[in-house]
Amino acid sequence: MTPWWIALQFLTRLPVTLAGMPAPEQIGRSLLFYPLVGLLIGLLLLFAQHLLSDSAVLLQAALLLTVWVGISGGLHLDGLADSADAWAGGFGDRERTLAIMKDPRSGPIAVVVLVLLLLLKFAALVALLESGAGLLLLLVPWLARCLLPVLFLTTPYVRAGGLGQALAEHLPRQHLPWMLGTNALAMLLFGWPALLALLVAGVIFIWLRILMLKRLGGATGDTAGALLEIAECSVLLALAC
Repeated sequence: MTPWWIALQFLTRLPVTLAGMPAPEQIGRSLLFYPLVGLLIGLLLLFAQHLLSDSAVLLQAALLLTVWVGISGGLHLDGLADSADAWAGGFGDRERTLAIMKDPRSGPIAVVVLVLLLLLKFAALVALLESGAGLLLLLVPWLARCLLPVLFLTTPYVRAGGLGQALAEHLPRQHLPWMLGTNALAMLLFGWPALLALLVAGVIFIWLRILMLKRLGGATGDTAGALLEIAECSVLLALAC
């Protein structure tokens, strides 16, 4: 069960403590549990929405978004901010882009991108709740966290060291396609909204992967976080519309 706890500790701020430093192989196998972590986040959001069901829709949406960000600790938002700064300030140069990503400071481009993304998520949550389709909240974090294993499976990892390199070098290539296919089939129980969500997520994945390959020759942890956030926002907007 160590890979499950690794995935839960890395993708959330839930109180998880590992017994010791995991082996690189265990880190790689944790990718198998990323979708399950996304499903857990979706269930927690549904539970929070149930508790807030008597509140005004605007307040529900604001509190749900706060819970959503809090569960992940803003990890992927940080990756989006770093990627936005790097893409704007890198001027098409690979090494400059990678160097800017390592800078912990956030520039105005990062702030603008984060504000716009959170605003879009908030508006989409309001629309989804007003339409009585709050159950579809379950799909969004679940599907977005399925994209990370796909990214590591299909795209070179270009920054040496750290958790990302262990994920890329030790991912379970034979098991990941079966795991991803099983999750996709399970999502189809939601009917046409799931098909729409899968289509939108697929388009976003292909588009961002092309940008990563063109600029960097592959992915980094920051661009993986950016992919997750942009996919979540896009799928949420599609379901709300």
